[in-house]
Amino acid sequence: MSDIHNATTKEEELTEEEFIELVLEEQQKALAQEREERFHGRKPKKQKPFVRWIVWGIALMLFFNTFALIFQIYSIPAIEFMKVSTRLSAQEDIQTYKKAIVEISTGSSKGTGFAISSDGLIVTNAHVVEHATTLSVVFPDEGLMEATLIESYPAIDLALIQVQAEQLPYLPLAEDPPFSTDEHVYFIGNPLAFTGIANEGTLLEPIQLEDWQEPVVMLQAPVYRGNSGSPVIDQYGEVIGIIFATMKYEPIGRVGLFVPVQQLHHVLEQHKK
Repeated sequence: MSDIHNATTKEEELTEEEFIELVLEEQQKALAQEREERFHGRKPKKQKPFVRWIVWGIALMLFFNTFALIFQIYSIPAIEFMKVSTRLSAQEDIQTYKKAIVEISTGSSKGTGFAISSDGLIVTNAHVVEHATTLSVVFPDEGLMEATLIESYPAIDLALIQVQAEQLPYLPLAEDPPFSTDEHVYFIGNPLAFTGIANEGTLLEPIQLEDWQEPVVMLQAPVYRGNSGSPVIDQYGEVIGIIFATMKYEPIGRVGLFVPVQQLHHVLEQHKK
């Protein structure tokens, strides 16, 4: 679907970073043009008063819209999910889950992953590591480690990476969860500029996406860029899926999408062969 957005693709709706970049880019173009005209001895054309008023009006609109977007996207959501994360992180089970969540760095981007074995096997999305020039992970307690890409499965947006370590914290995988509508779940990741953010949501129905052979599951929850690779954890403390994208789904609005854990089990079976 054209309205699906993961951590490495641009959304159709401008984010605050993209909006500011566009404004700065246009400003730089205008300055470069003026320098070029002055270098060649040409005086910049004087704008008519009416045109100047239009230009200044647009500039003011961009200025206020930029800060409105920053306030809307960073202040309100950030404050809200920080409040939720602080509340959830007081729970002993959430504290335990967070120890297995890693921040993945590829040299050009960052994402989320989680360990599924004590010897350092980590799951993330294929799109998180597809352009990796280097690969490293950071555990909350164990710190920075170099990682190796073991296998990538773009068709289901999953990847396995490995670090060389022992006795690492990890999350257990559910065998065959039912994905009950309105089921309460947790997810933990590194959205926006934050790390180790715990949040919660409810399951919606599965959906069949274009170019996907298997259905994925929708999640009504505040999923943001950087949550790609976040584990979805049920009430038993088991991983039932891996977040990979968001999409618009009317009449609810933007929802999260996750790969069911059954697909990960298939990947692990192939990995063992």
